[in-house]
Amino acid sequence: MPLSPNLRGAVFMVVSMIAFTSNDAITKFSSESMNMAQVMVVRGLFATLFVCILAWRNGAFANPRLTMQPIVAVRAACEAAATVSFLIALAHLPIANVSAVLQALPLTITMGAAMFLGEGVGWRRWLAIMAGFVGVLIIVRPGFEGFSAYSLMALLCVGFCTIRDLITSKLPSNIPTLLVSFVTSIAVTLTGIALVSPMGGWTPMTTSSTLYLMLAAILLLFGYHFIIMATRTGEMSFIAPFRYTSLLWSIVLGIVIFSEIPDLPMIAGAIFIVASGLYTLYRERVVGKHRTAAESTGPSMAPDGI
Repeated sequence: MPLSPNLRGAVFMVVSMIAFTSNDAITKFSSESMNMAQVMVVRGLFATLFVCILAWRNGAFANPRLTMQPIVAVRAACEAAATVSFLIALAHLPIANVSAVLQALPLTITMGAAMFLGEGVGWRRWLAIMAGFVGVLIIVRPGFEGFSAYSLMALLCVGFCTIRDLITSKLPSNIPTLLVSFVTSIAVTLTGIALVSPMGGWTPMTTSSTLYLMLAAILLLFGYHFIIMATRTGEMSFIAPFRYTSLLWSIVLGIVIFSEIPDLPMIAGAIFIVASGLYTLYRERVVGKHRTAAESTGPSMAPDGI
């Protein structure tokens, strides 16, 4: 029995979240043998190569002067800063905790759009945003036992991602997405090169460690491919909630690969955040917005470097 377009879109969204989360797990695993700046460089080189091939095949380089627009550079800088803070947090915190904090991104996008872009947000969505922030505080637990300063890096990442996505919504339509991705990937790779020495220098790499990071780059593109298929197949209001399955995969991979068992505050905070995000999506559908909060964010709701 063939699936409906919405169900197929939901399946594609789940597959894309598995790909993005698997990339995060490989990246975290790689941080055990090298610093995160080196991870950025090696993964970034592979990602840049793959994006370059895709951009060339799709004619994205037809007018390279479009990359000279300041808005493209600012977006790339925000992505680079978000990637650095995300990877530092990922290297020192359980993968599920970092993923849970990043689930607040659709809420911060809604808040940012209201504050800086003049989009109307009713009191119900403001309450949902506040509830989501309560969930973030429960996970970060400032001032309590179990607090880690690296949690602040995850919050910083959310901030940079919010600015990135608000800028993305204002990119001129004549700039190809793959061209923006190519510039961003180069910016992230160059940032990694600049940080290799301050973060401890270059570590000799084995064949397996190189292949792992190549696989991580492939998974990024794989995730992008399936999320594009998802958005073109189903209704965004139906498939957007399936982005939150990335949290489930983060918990599973954290347990299986890193033996990270989620504690009660992490689970409680994640419930607050996801419930708030889902309610925000529901309210945006009710008020008839053309773009939902989740639609305006990046595919994995996290910095991906491309």
